Amino acid sequence: MQPPALPTPDATPPLPLVTVICVCYNQGRFVREALLSVLHQTYPRIELIIVDDGSTDDSVARIKAFLAEFPGGTFIPLPANRGVCGAFNEGFRRSKGALVVDLAADDVLLPGRVARQVEVFGRLDDSWGVIFTDAGLIDEASRPIGPFYARHPDGTLRQPVPSGDVYRHVLSGYFICTPTMMSRRAVYEALGGYDESLSYEDFDFWVRSARAYRYFFLDEVLTLKRRVAGSNATQFYNRRHNPHLASTLEVCRKAYQLNRSPDEHQALARSVRYHLRQALFTENFGLVRAYGALLGQVTGLAVSDRLVLALARYRVPLFPLYRLYLRRRFATNRVA
Repeated sequence: MQPPALPTPDATPPLPLVTVICVCYNQGRFVREALLSVLHQTYPRIELIIVDDGSTDDSVARIKAFLAEFPGGTFIPLPANRGVCGAFNEGFRRSKGALVVDLAADDVLLPGRVARQVEVFGRLDDSWGVIFTDAGLIDEASRPIGPFYARHPDGTLRQPVPSGDVYRHVLSGYFICTPTMMSRRAVYEALGGYDESLSYEDFDFWVRSARAYRYFFLDEVLTLKRRVAGSNATQFYNRRHNPHLASTLEVCRKAYQLNRSPDEHQALARSVRYHLRQALFTENFGLVRAYGALLGQVTGLAVSDRLVLALARYRVPLFPLYRLYLRRRFATNRVA
């Protein structure tokens, strides 16, 4: 008598669950459009978690109205503002997905976004922790502005976008469009989520995750990133006593401990030197000294760095001139 046949293995493994964590803070004007973009995804296995970070506008009412119309998402209304890092971590602790998307409540996922990134992850081994893409920029009325990455008239990129081992690149400059990222759950678990002591999340996430994982750049527009007047993104460096500079300093200190080569120290020095000047221009004079001390450890101080430190020592008020420069530059870019 023949033994019973073994069951035929399923040729197609089950699709991974993808968690979309949408953090909302006073984004009532835009949150429905963001949530509808999750609902309209072509990918069939999505867990939606919405975290309201203590909004004082009508965000909570709009989220509840959306969920009454389209049940199925998990809603976490925080009683007080925790900041984006803490709010996201609350959502992540409730999540189950093997892949995670951090969606701001004013951005929009195009319908094939999740499916396309899952498809690419299926061809990458576990050393690849993050996939990011290009994005279309939109204004507050959802009108197109242009692509995130500069392109030639034929659509090709003006500059290559780093992919693979991007650690040195994330130290020296901003090039990843944050809302386009999809990450393996294992990356967040390895990092312990976002660092809640910081006022923003992405630079710290890039530094710590890129040290251990590779990043894959997918040259497609799969997300719409909204530019909103008065947001953290648009006012990151044009506010006197900018609070984010202290968080950036802490991330740079972490990077210094993670660095392994002189090239990485040089890359970090470019970032530290840039923020040294930003601290001076925004009149964060104490932070100028702290950035200068770190730069001295990383590569040593140049003559120009010592000049910046001297101006900070005498508390030279440069912010009004700096704000005028930013306004003129913005006006020029808008006309162009």
